[in-house]
Parts: sequence; C-alpha cells; structure tokens
Amino acid sequence: MARAGAGTRVQSVPAVGGDEERVRRLVAVGKALSDPVRVRMLGMLAEGRGCCGLPGLESRPEGEETGICVCEFVDLYGLGQSRVSYHLGKLKEAGLVREERRGKWSYYALDREAVRELLGTASGHLGVSPR
Repeated sequence: MARAGAGTRVQSVPAVGGDEERVRRLVAVGKALSDPVRVRMLGMLAEGRGCCGLPGLESRPEGEETGICVCEFVDLYGLGQSRVSYHLGKLKEAGLVREERRGKWSYYALDREAVRELLGTASGHLGVSPR
C-alpha cells in the first residue's frame, strides 16, 4: 500500500487495458482545475475575449482568437507576472490552453478541441455519455 498522507492509506491500482495515458491526462486535468484562479482563467479564456492592445493583435485573421497575454491576468487578479505564468503553465501542461509567442509576448487561448477531447475521455472513463 502507498501512503497518501495524514495517516490515510491508498492501495495502488494497476492499469487495466492500457489506460495509463488516459489516467495520466485525467489526473493532469484534475490538478489543473483544483485551483480557483486557474478555473477563473479558463472561464476568461473561454469567453474568447481579446487582450490589452499590445502590438501584433491588429493583424489577426477574422474570427481567430487573439488570446490573452499574461499582463491582462496580472491586472485582473492582482497577482505577480510569475504567479500568473505559473498558473497558465499548469493549464498548458494539462492540455487545456495553447500558447502563441508573438515577439516577446505570449498569448494564451483555450484549446477548444483539446478540451472537447479531454471531456470525452473523462466521460468515457466514467461510463457517462456527454449531453
């Protein structure tokens, strides 16, 4: 048995049917969604809103999300740039957001296709049909 902390014991469960990667991805999503700031950031990204008017945004194709730069999250949440970058990194690691570098700026947008896939994976894993 593996130790889980605070005196709780958790039994190790072997992977069944080669689902190790699916479980790893679902755990990463769960960890990413375990922080209220990251959940709020995802909501903001899901709105598809633009950014603060930094250079390079005016040349985006019609209908393409411009993404949001770190500075807008810093202003909105009152967190330092490094803390915002940390949270966005966790969302990116989980496959929920994508990053696009434009010059010295990074812009983040919700990866809608990846989110659909991850939600489908979670539904399948739990035996629940998406509505």
